[in-house]
Amino acid sequence: MKLEAENLTKAYHQHEVVNIDKVAFGAKGLEGLIGPNGAGKSTLMGLLTRRIAPTSGRIRLDVGSGSRELNPLKSHEVARIGLIKTNQRIQGFDSLTIRDSLRLAVTSPRSEGFMSIFAGERDPEDVEERVSRLIEAFPFTDRNGYARSGGEKKLVDILRCLIAEPRLLLMDEPTAGLPDDITRTVMDIVRQKVADGKMRVVVVEHDLPLIWEYCDYVHFLSEGSILFEGAPEEVKSNRVVAEKYMGV
Repeated sequence: MKLEAENLTKAYHQHEVVNIDKVAFGAKGLEGLIGPNGAGKSTLMGLLTRRIAPTSGRIRLDVGSGSRELNPLKSHEVARIGLIKTNQRIQGFDSLTIRDSLRLAVTSPRSEGFMSIFAGERDPEDVEERVSRLIEAFPFTDRNGYARSGGEKKLVDILRCLIAEPRLLLMDEPTAGLPDDITRTVMDIVRQKVADGKMRVVVVEHDLPLIWEYCDYVHFLSEGSILFEGAPEEVKSNRVVAEKYMGV
């Protein structure tokens, strides 16, 4: 599994936000993407998932059995071939219970949608087991009811993406605003799914201790460009990263 971008740029009113010669995600297990505020991290995630159109460049997803060009695709088409992203902003789930939100997410990307409930492609017992296992790992106010707080809604968004088990999951500041114990539980589940070969994950985070602890490989983005990448210890000790991001 590899998501590659070449000569990728994005400019707004002649101001270039992203300018990347070449980068690849998905080949290193659990990967991190770090960089200062305004570095272009969220813009890059939007470009990769086709929520944002690039000014120039090529994006392709190699799933082993073949390579797909993503440039002609829309964001929902990219999701259907197995590339999805968590939402950085809190999304409302007021019309569905926590359980129903996760039940709807347990479907193959090819048959996603409400009617998949009646398609007979899913084992109801397996669905309920997977849903319950995830819900019971967290202290929701009402596990059989609705997500109430902003934190619970954000957590439901993350769990929907995890239970869908895409080929590659991009997590944009997934744990911002979550308590430390819930953050660790989320990241433990993420790491286990990667270890089990169920998905590859890229985490965009400002929480550097979390990146150093959980990630196998880290990309450093600054001023729209990938300046350095490598194992966490290599990135942590890199002079450019220290000067531009950690203020050392």
